[in-house]
Amino acid sequence: MSSSALRTPFTRAVVDRPGSEPGNGSYRPPPEHKPRRGGTGGAFTAVAAVLVLFLAASSAPSPLYVIYQRQWGFSAWVLTVVFALYVVGLLGALLTVGGLSDHLGRRPVLAGAIALETIALVLFLTAGNVVVLSVARVLQGIATGAATTTLSATLVDLEPARAPGRAGVVNSVTPLTGLAFGALGSGLLVEYGPAPTRLVYGMLLAGMGLAALFVTRMPETSERRPGALASLRPKVAMPSYLRADIVPVIPAMIASWALAGMYLSLGPSVAAQLFGLHSHLIGGVVVTLLAGTGALAISLLRSRPASGLLAPGSALLGLGTLVSLAGVTQNQALLSAAGTVVAGFGFGASVLAAFGTVTRIARPHERSAVFTLANIINYLGNSVPAVLGGIAVTLLGLRTAAEFYATAIAVLTFAALALRLNQLRTRRRTTGAPVE
Repeated sequence: MSSSALRTPFTRAVVDRPGSEPGNGSYRPPPEHKPRRGGTGGAFTAVAAVLVLFLAASSAPSPLYVIYQRQWGFSAWVLTVVFALYVVGLLGALLTVGGLSDHLGRRPVLAGAIALETIALVLFLTAGNVVVLSVARVLQGIATGAATTTLSATLVDLEPARAPGRAGVVNSVTPLTGLAFGALGSGLLVEYGPAPTRLVYGMLLAGMGLAALFVTRMPETSERRPGALASLRPKVAMPSYLRADIVPVIPAMIASWALAGMYLSLGPSVAAQLFGLHSHLIGGVVVTLLAGTGALAISLLRSRPASGLLAPGSALLGLGTLVSLAGVTQNQALLSAAGTVVAGFGFGASVLAAFGTVTRIARPHERSAVFTLANIINYLGNSVPAVLGGIAVTLLGLRTAAEFYATAIAVLTFAALALRLNQLRTRRRTTGAPVE
């Protein structure tokens, strides 16, 4: 995977502008990888809007799962498998075509991603069974993986010279913002609009049409160069010198994305069956409380050093999960919602801590491979626990499964906190200086 697609500034330790070495506040890519930089503010904004559109489309099915489940009569574990199939497609695309636009150009890869997303949306629009729904989710995952890496790189290419660092801010905030907008907008349309299982996809198709029109007119920011086939080979690495810094981050990464997976797949079911909140809008609000708060946290904390975010992020994620669990056990929807907001803030802080740590400590020539490993951990954490949770719902019931799931997430977050605090104590004892 291309480092230009993944080199996103999450903290002030890494800023995407010409400079010297990582850790001194900047990183300049090698000359052969250097894209043509700068562009109009309109093009930059349009690319950001397309990125939000793709992420919104990915979360739009969440409020609809309970409808599909009722209409087609499938179990909770099948629901979570359908959700996880999207992650399989997404991860496959990230591992293979994530750097393809560095060789073929941004526009061809974006055009292909939009075409594939359009096919997926047509399948959603016409789906009459879970098989078609599953195929649509896989195709949507592939399209989203190809599009997000390319769009992130394009934002870096088009970053206005007068606003250094803006691409990093947008790249860090838009994913969770898109997830929040997609779930909330879908919930609104499903609850108050006609054709609840079709209208949202029709509107997303219209949005993809506008995105395709923009791609035909956008400037090409990456020249063609050889190596396209070689770029499809995944490169994964965890250099031994990074392990001491990465190990405390891994439990937080898994817990963060496992929580997101539960909310995106089973969150609307919890709201409807355990709290008696049958409005489909609530299904979208559930996702938005987590993802939207996470996006807000990233926006507010983006200038903070990653080294100072892991401990408080883990603590907030664990505390919020426990408060939300208390709301479930006591049938208190507002308490659960409050816990979700706290967990969402911890989610955003943990995302910044994880990617900021990788960006800061990995050497330039290893950064792409290490980011690939981080994505594998994140998305396996996003999908595998969700599927296990779905199986647990089928075997134990929704309430018991939700309690076990939330408890496991809390244990992981507090493990991350304990590892981080132990790391701080060890470093101070051996060097007399805090961990950076």
